[in-house]
Amino acid sequence: MNELSKLKKPAGSTKKKTRVGRGQASGLGKTAGRGGKGQKARTGNMHFEGFEGGQSPLQRRLPKRGFTNIHRVEYAIVNLDQLAQFPAGTTLDAAKLLEAGLVKDTKQPIKILGTIGDDVKLNALTVKANKFSASAQSKIEAAGGKVEPVSAPAAQG
Repeated sequence: MNELSKLKKPAGSTKKKTRVGRGQASGLGKTAGRGGKGQKARTGNMHFEGFEGGQSPLQRRLPKRGFTNIHRVEYAIVNLDQLAQFPAGTTLDAAKLLEAGLVKDTKQPIKILGTIGDDVKLNALTVKANKFSASAQSKIEAAGGKVEPVSAPAAQG
């Protein structure tokens, strides 16, 4: 059994840092390993990612394309074949879907999609969600179930 007092770092996990500019006897004195003169010998030289030696960098030469819509709503997607596991007469809401592990968060709006395999039989369920695809709504109602749209939760800001 390992004891805390006997723990050791794995071999090669640490590397001794060389202190540069500490005299010629240190091996990295005078120019401190930067050679003599030139752009790379100076302090504050341009070492950042994308620097092309003063040439206009690629990320500035290329045009900007597209944008990110800040009003986009991300839905938690649930397919009908995932709902087939519930017995007939069950009322499914966000809490029940979270409990079953079909959604990760009840704050996110839920959309039911009509994807269902040919061998899967859908039971008569009452489904409460924020959005339904047209095919999902028709398949739930064809199975004898009900669709109940719920208003979306308040936006988190």
